Parts: sequence; C-alpha cells; structure tokens
Amino acid sequence: MIALTGLNLEEMREYAVSQGLPAFRGNQICQAIQKGLTFEEMTVLPVSLREQLALHAVAQPVRIMSRYVSQSDDTVKYLFALRDGNCVEGVLMHYHYGYSLCISTQVGCKMGCKFCASTLEGCVRNLSCAEMIGEVICANRDLGHKGRVGHIVLMGAGEPLDNYDEVIRFLRLVSREESCGVGLRNISLSTCGLVERIRDLADTHLPVTLSLSLHAPNDRIRKTIMPVANRYSMDEVLSACRYYVETTGRRVIFEYALIGGVNDRDEDAKELAGRLRGLQCHVNLIPLNTVKERNLKGVDEQTVQRFLHNLEKLHISVTRRREMGDDIAGACGQLRRKVLRQPDQKTAALTADGGDKNETQLFNEYE
Repeated sequence: MIALTGLNLEEMREYAVSQGLPAFRGNQICQAIQKGLTFEEMTVLPVSLREQLALHAVAQPVRIMSRYVSQSDDTVKYLFALRDGNCVEGVLMHYHYGYSLCISTQVGCKMGCKFCASTLEGCVRNLSCAEMIGEVICANRDLGHKGRVGHIVLMGAGEPLDNYDEVIRFLRLVSREESCGVGLRNISLSTCGLVERIRDLADTHLPVTLSLSLHAPNDRIRKTIMPVANRYSMDEVLSACRYYVETTGRRVIFEYALIGGVNDRDEDAKELAGRLRGLQCHVNLIPLNTVKERNLKGVDEQTVQRFLHNLEKLHISVTRRREMGDDIAGACGQLRRKVLRQPDQKTAALTADGGDKNETQLFNEYE
C-alpha cells in the first residue's frame, strides 16, 4: 500500500497515470490529500475511483489518536496513531508569528540521552516521509479556519539525522506549495550531534536552522548525560557546526538543558562561552523537566537567570526557552510513555474519538 502523503505533485500525477487515470486526477488527489481528506471524503472523485484507490493506496497514514489542550497557553499535545499500531507525539504551539508544530521523526529514540523521556523505551523504527507529512496534515486539519502550521521543529521523539534519507525527503516535500508550503527557513532540525550527517545536511544547502543538543561545556560532563559523546568529541561536533555555518550562512542554535548539580555552575557558563566564542550561534537555555527514572533534577529560576547573565557578560547570544504545555506532558516522550506503560490509558486514548472501537477499526473507518 502506497502512502500518498509522501508523493509530490509530479509523482502523484505519475501515480494517477499508472492507475489508468488521466494525469489531472493526480492534481485533484494531491489537493485532497493536503486537506487531510480520506478517500471517502474526496467527493470531487467518482465513487468507483475512490474505491479503486482504497485498494492500493493509503490517503492518510497518520491520525490524531488523542489531543490535550493546555489550560495555561493553548498549547496542544497530540498523540498520533500510525497504521502499524505504534504512536508518536507532536506539539502545536501558538506564537505571535503563527503556529509552530514540533514533530517526531522516529518511534522512540536510541540515542539514550539521560534527560529525555523519548529514549526510555528505545527506538522501534524510523518514520517515513509520508508519516512525517501526515503529522503536519493532521495539525492543519485540526486547526481548521484558525490557520495553518507555518513553522516546524523536528525536535519530537527521535534523532532526525539517524533517519537521514526520509528526513531529507520530508524537508524537500513539506516546503513545496502543493504540499504543506512551509518555508525551509521556518524549519528547525534538532540533533544530538551526528557529525558526518551534520556535514551531509550542510552540503544539501537546504537552509534549515540546525539546532544542536549540547547540554554541557566539556566532554567529561557531556559523556555522563549523552552517550553520543563517547563517539564524537565536542571538538568534532563544534567543527561540524562551524562547517554548517560556513556552508549555509545560517547560525546554529545550541540547546542547553540546565541540570541541577551537573552543568549549571558559574564555571560551566564560563567554559561554555569559551567554547562558542567566534561561532555564529545562539544558546537556548532550557530548565530541565525532572526525570524521575534518571534521578536528574531541574533548577530554580534564580539559577537559570544567573547562568544566562554569565553568558551575556561573555558576549554570547542567549535566551531562556519559553515553557509551554507543562500541564499536558509537553516535553517529548512523556505522553507516549505514559500510554505505553498503562494499557488502560492506551484504550482511553484509542477510543477518544471512536467510541469503543479498537485502533484497527478506527483506521479502517478513517480510510
């Protein structure tokens, strides 16, 4: 079964012709797919054609299993159902400049970062380009008349550069007007630092914003919280980041989660500034969400502000990340893990929009 959300317009027209249809039907199908329509809802097509398509293709490979709306800032947390029974998370955030969607690129993650809930259950599989596009389409349909997703962050579950080929295809497709039409400069890709892939990404000349999960001022500390640091040293990672800046002309964003008693000291800020000096970059400070399973503690606001001011005094561009969706398990991996560990939670989520139907029934009906 081919997932049509993963096809561009030319491929959709070719698919239509392969099914014995005139090419213009490909245009109609493409438009309907981007509206989030199921085959049943594609009333522009004859019933017989819709039935024919349903035998060989999937209109929407992702659906919203459940959604949770923050009472504090209207952030929406989605649990997306995939056709094989897996689920991934996404977060829709509303800013003054419009809607931004954080999407997942893998089911789970194998990178093992100790501050992240996404990796606690390991990595099940990569998401396809069609499934990643499907996350965006679901959010756009859910938004309805309120607007469309204008910014995308590849910062949900998974390491995007560990799913390199499908992510690159996603970037090329999602930015096309006949697809979701999200400009590449409005897309951020977060990585824990796969050096070779950072250089490969730079060589594509796709002007996305590279966001590097650094979280430490040196190799000693980084190795205690990020297994990837045992493979790539900070010197190698920062060299790849410099290559990215030189090749693309885009500055790099360094994500730095402040962990109590680990990387939050004044001397850590000073060492970090020394590492980054001369590099076109910005530091995004993140107060850690406490991870009970790893005995990692967050920090108070006073510590955040002190660390921020220390970097500013040393002429490093820095901001504190705005916290959103705290009351709906906004951090990636929290909601999916809760559902996986509590079967009754999964049942509730699966039936949230389908009565007492199971997931297979819901997907069969959805198509």
